[in-house]
Amino acid sequence: MPLHSLQRAQLSDRIKKEAGKLGFFACGISKANFLKADAERMEKWLEKGMQGEMQYLKRNREKRYDTTMLVENAKSVISVLFNYFPAHELPENGHYKISKYAYGRDYHYIIKQKLALLLEKIETLTGKREARIFTDSAPVLDRAVARKAGLGFIGKNTLLINRERGSFFFIGHIILDLELMPDRETVENYCGSCTKCIEACPTGALTAFEVDARKCISYLTIEYRGTEIPDKFHGKWKQWIFGCDICQDVCPWNSKARPHQEPAFEASNALQNMQKSDWENLNKTAFKSLFKNTAVERAGFKNLRRNINFLSS
Repeated sequence: MPLHSLQRAQLSDRIKKEAGKLGFFACGISKANFLKADAERMEKWLEKGMQGEMQYLKRNREKRYDTTMLVENAKSVISVLFNYFPAHELPENGHYKISKYAYGRDYHYIIKQKLALLLEKIETLTGKREARIFTDSAPVLDRAVARKAGLGFIGKNTLLINRERGSFFFIGHIILDLELMPDRETVENYCGSCTKCIEACPTGALTAFEVDARKCISYLTIEYRGTEIPDKFHGKWKQWIFGCDICQDVCPWNSKARPHQEPAFEASNALQNMQKSDWENLNKTAFKSLFKNTAVERAGFKNLRRNINFLSS
């Protein structure tokens, strides 16, 4: 039986409170449907070939643009944000750099566990649901869906920016067959005339609201499978060997970032103590020990070794 508006509002509020108890600093709800404007934007981007080798972005496009195709009888999408900004960054001077999101345990496991607990709580309130959990590993336009749920705006660096906390967070979703009270979509943009992210990108990957992955340090250090980084990028790498945080580090909205409280996302002592020479002498055994169950492990030793060699040559 469909819920009336008061019941939907009360249940939606309860879900947001439960999300907060699990450590999500923001939770919003949107109606499951086709994202027409975002689909058109994505198609134009793909036509330009800006995805590079990420051919998976061309697959399952119908599902990627329409959340109703991912869960039978889908009615709503619950979107959540989880902070990963560290209290202490890895040493910089003379060191190689990895993106902050990869300091600790692979976020896919942590966020999915928390989303599963949230879904379990919802089902105790409403009964068994048709539902699926997503976090950056399925055909969903994560940032667009979270924006639709009122959780932020898309910045000129193409990232979702939350006005209360910046952009150092993971995005998760639950798509389910339950009609809830949707939040107001964030349609405004709050970058104004600021172009700090565009100016700071050392490879020129950014133009306003668009990124060319083929020039992006994050893409080239993780997704790119070539045996060598192209020579044209020599001198532009800024010591990054896994990912890149430059466009976030310079973003004024990230002055609002606060340290996370999730122990699983803390950098290990071994990682914190890595010296430049340790990186340059890293072998496969040491790599497995250092990065077991982390996002870096998923990218593989071969890629990381290639990135280190590019900077040390």
